Amino acid sequence: MAGRKTGVLAIGQAVPALVRWGVSADADLVYRCLLTFGPQPSGEVALELGLGVRRVRAALDELLAARIVTVEREPSAYGVDASIWRALLADAVVMTLRRRAFRRAAVATGGDSAPFERGGIPARRLPDREARRRRIAELADLERIEHLSMQPEQAFGTEVLAAAAPLDVAALRRGVRMRTLSRPPADGDRSAQHAIEFGRLGGEYRETAARLPQKLMIFDRRVALLAVDPFDLDRGTWEIDDRATVDSLVRLFARHWSNGVDPSRNGVPAIVLTSREKAVVALLAQGHTDAASAQQLGMSTRSLTYTLRALMDRLGVDNRFQLGLALGALNVATPTGAPTDSDTIDGGDR
Repeated sequence: MAGRKTGVLAIGQAVPALVRWGVSADADLVYRCLLTFGPQPSGEVALELGLGVRRVRAALDELLAARIVTVEREPSAYGVDASIWRALLADAVVMTLRRRAFRRAAVATGGDSAPFERGGIPARRLPDREARRRRIAELADLERIEHLSMQPEQAFGTEVLAAAAPLDVAALRRGVRMRTLSRPPADGDRSAQHAIEFGRLGGEYRETAARLPQKLMIFDRRVALLAVDPFDLDRGTWEIDDRATVDSLVRLFARHWSNGVDPSRNGVPAIVLTSREKAVVALLAQGHTDAASAQQLGMSTRSLTYTLRALMDRLGVDNRFQLGLALGALNVATPTGAPTDSDTIDGGDR
């Protein structure tokens, strides 16, 4: 491409692939052009990409319908070719496409929350994230038999885990059966420490490559919490105690659970850690970064990464969350400073 313009993309910043979210290859290419080289008329985009004008216009119409680009109409003798097309920032675009995919998956799998919006099913709306966390803490304290959790996100931050992990640990120590279904963790996930303790205490975890239709928690099959928007908890949460509705959500969870895979049970052999592996795992369990762990152990960050990669290969797992589950299930590692029954439990999101 002849980059005559300056776009909104920072140097070295990756452009997300929109095809994975259902966008056509032409639309993906046109979006990349606009994001990289800045706002342009459709004719210039066609020249940049070497595509026919009709293909570019069709791609722009698709992007506009998906709210991925904006257009500034400029009346002139050249008609539509004079309009200026502008790409929205990548983070906003990905969030828009994720929500669109969530809505489609929800309708297809029975996880749609529209009946609650229309008032067809009795439910109480928790207005924001903080109300959700407080209610989770209250319901978790009463839980005695079973906890079901469906998590469509692929990364959890330190703040969320600090609030949620004590609730999980306390429930497991009371004998509550805990089943969590999630997508495979993505880069940036900080839950490896919790995975070790969760697996060691008998928590059940499965992963699925399929998109999950809802962010859902079910407490003792009595009460369910269903996010209005799983990617924006500040939009609120539905609390449902209607028996028929809760039963249908249990069946939704069971259907996806049956298609999930437990990464810690994939033929994991007995294992004895070397002294270096023990030291690395201990720091990992405490939530240290690679750089901080390497500094404490007097080794390079690259050597520490190789040590973890070799350990993951020995256990047949793909990421650090799975590694934590496997080590916890084998009682090979226990997080330093793991919460005890007497620890204060703050309301959090799980």
